Amino acid sequence: MRFLLMVKATPYSEAGVVHSKEHIDALYAYKMSLAEVGALLADEELQPSSNGIKVKYPKNEAKPQVQVGPFLINQDFIAKYTLIDVKSEEDALNWALKMPIPEGHGEFEIELRRIKENGESIKEPRIEALEADLQDQLNMLKEL
Repeated sequence: MRFLLMVKATPYSEAGVVHSKEHIDALYAYKMSLAEVGALLADEELQPSSNGIKVKYPKNEAKPQVQVGPFLINQDFIAKYTLIDVKSEEDALNWALKMPIPEGHGEFEIELRRIKENGESIKEPRIEALEADLQDQLNMLKEL
């Protein structure tokens, strides 16, 4: 099961405040722990909303409205995300609880959501090519 751990933006993340070396080291160790068990799929930090663009679709308007940041800070902004693949929601929650949080930066929130698994997901072309190549090699070995 894939889960997205979304770290909500704070005034500190929106201001681009750099975390302490201790926090950065703890985050690196956390990511390495996820990677060692094969659960880490992605981990990215987002630019502050001041570098963002919003596209709004009003109810009665045919054209979308484009707004360029900065935007008012609210708890709906995401500062970073980590995509993991684990066996259960409990495992995902345990990983969320292990995520290091910066000290002295006020309230901190992580939202955890399971990703819907589509029956037919679109694969990256490189992976499809590698899989096809491996299948060809397997077929050649069977013929020997």
